[in-house]
Amino acid sequence: MIDHPDYGYDIAAVRADFPILRQNHHDNVPLIYLDNAASSQKPLQVIESIEQYYKGYNANVHRGIHKLSEEATSAYEGVRKKIRKFINAGSRREVIYTRGTTEGINLVANTWGREFLKPGDVILSTVMEHHANIVPWQILSAQIGTKVMYVPILPNGTLDMDAYERLLRDEPVKLVAVAHVSNVLGTVNPVEDMVKKAHEAGAKILIDAAQSAPHMPLDVQAIDADFLTFSSHKMIGPTGIGVLYGKRDLLEEMPPWMGGGDMISTVTLQGSTWNDLPYKFEAGTPSIAEAIGFGAAIDYLSNLGMETIHAQEQRITAYLLERMSEVPGITVFGPEADQKGAVAAFVVDGAHAHDVAQLLDAEGVAVRAGHHCAMPLHTELGVSATSRASFYLYNTYDEVDILIEALYKVQKTLR
Repeated sequence: MIDHPDYGYDIAAVRADFPILRQNHHDNVPLIYLDNAASSQKPLQVIESIEQYYKGYNANVHRGIHKLSEEATSAYEGVRKKIRKFINAGSRREVIYTRGTTEGINLVANTWGREFLKPGDVILSTVMEHHANIVPWQILSAQIGTKVMYVPILPNGTLDMDAYERLLRDEPVKLVAVAHVSNVLGTVNPVEDMVKKAHEAGAKILIDAAQSAPHMPLDVQAIDADFLTFSSHKMIGPTGIGVLYGKRDLLEEMPPWMGGGDMISTVTLQGSTWNDLPYKFEAGTPSIAEAIGFGAAIDYLSNLGMETIHAQEQRITAYLLERMSEVPGITVFGPEADQKGAVAAFVVDGAHAHDVAQLLDAEGVAVRAGHHCAMPLHTELGVSATSRASFYLYNTYDEVDILIEALYKVQKTLR
């Protein structure tokens, strides 16, 4: 491994924390993991925190008064405080645990959406969204008569902000639902400006931060988002847990979504009343071990520094795009490096994306292939599928070079 001066942290020490990176992939070919936009790898600190919970203080939270339950509750709620600080929420009560970004969006659709939207209201999304930020709004619209409209993209893969402003002005938009960062194009959308314009038009805004929370600093108060949601598993944490942030006044007005334990204040055979925030939206036994692992992930990211991580990923993305431009017959989608995250979705002339990914896999390079849960975007791009290489804090410049060498081999094989 070449010791590159621009990592901003000890890359060898970071990689040593991730045991999976030390394994061989095929026939003694080292693993080059470039599928981070789908899910990231986990460091020992996260793995061990979950093991320690199960070994040392495994118990349900909130309802027990014995020592194990109190210790589990303290750890579980302590993570909520870490998340509040990580995104600069105004209160821990604005931090709702979910199973991930998808559940966070569905929670808003099925509570705020059903309570405050009416037939004819417009939900404004974009053509670059993940299905999780399209389908819930389509389902809601089919049920209550709202309309979903979409902001188009420009040829360089950025949002058409003139169209966005025009739609806000000309249509009865009540909610904007937008990805902070595209999981295909890598486009970093100007969410602070979008929030300001949405509020000026009298609309609320939900931000899908699944692809931004792992890679850059988030400040929900500076953004002024009404709702923002993200997942643990893309940010070196466990699967099965995520966060919905919502402004407290909005969350207070929203009805609960799921009924059961912990979300109630009182229950009689005639009716029930609801618990305070955030528990009103957290029915049932929560993902305790996963939350504790999530807390360890936040500690790890915070110790490295999100600004440092983001700066390094911008450098490696610029290097990646420069190297990919050297390979003939490859088209990379999305804007330039300074406008995108560490993602490169691409096609190889004359080859299907799945064949490209399979041949790369034989070289030890793990990438994604398909429509990446963004079929409308691929239709807009005029392709059925792309291969996608996505990078994270443990990836190296050497791995970019290995990817490029493997792409040359792919082209030779396919010829």
